Amino acid sequence: MSDPGEEWQVARRRKGAARKSKSLQVPSTCSQEQLDIGKSGTADQLGSTKDGRLCQQCVCYGLGSFSSCVSARFQLAMLLLLLDAGQVPLKDCSVYDPAFSSGEMAVLRELGLTVLTENEEGKCLATKSTLFYLMHCGKALYNNLLWKNWSVQHLPLMRIIGNSFNGLMDRTVDREFKRDYSYITQAVSVCEERQLPCPSRLIDVFSDTAVITFPTSNLKRLPQSTWAEPPEPQYQHCSDLEIIQRETQS
Repeated sequence: MSDPGEEWQVARRRKGAARKSKSLQVPSTCSQEQLDIGKSGTADQLGSTKDGRLCQQCVCYGLGSFSSCVSARFQLAMLLLLLDAGQVPLKDCSVYDPAFSSGEMAVLRELGLTVLTENEEGKCLATKSTLFYLMHCGKALYNNLLWKNWSVQHLPLMRIIGNSFNGLMDRTVDREFKRDYSYITQAVSVCEERQLPCPSRLIDVFSDTAVITFPTSNLKRLPQSTWAEPPEPQYQHCSDLEIIQRETQS
């Protein structure tokens, strides 16, 4: 069977034809009203920087194969609407998923997004205000992201749109969760979560989605020893890690 991503083709402008803005076809049921995104909608609820932007940059992991998955197309549409409402240039949004086909990567680049080629396993350091868009990603991806930014200086720069940390804990055996995902476990007590509204027809696409922030005042409640030389997660006890790890050099 041919790669479904190869069926995607970027439409080229005919010579002499008027230039039109780039667009991506998404299901006809997808709209700003149904996703509750807009200039005065969810984007405002997320907060903004002093210049009115939602953030200075965006990183999207785990979007999935949007050429074959309807849910992934809705989530991509949500991302594009958020970037537009939050005044974040498309070029300032980096996307990565090891499941992307070459055709899907070409579509994302044509849209104006920056496609990453290295599997960071979520270990991305926020050096400025950053929105992390992680829809239904594996717990290890969230845990790795927290580990990489585990300091009073970097966590407040992060805003995550993804699965509720409390929801992740509720669906996992407590002992195993604390053992394998220690950074999420610690973050639950100091982060702030706001559930995003979700239309009933899109519950499978955006269920349990929250905006997660890390106020500095909350982080300072933890003892200083919390931040001292945090060990990198290993996951040696996890039989189902839920993420694709980078290939190691033999």
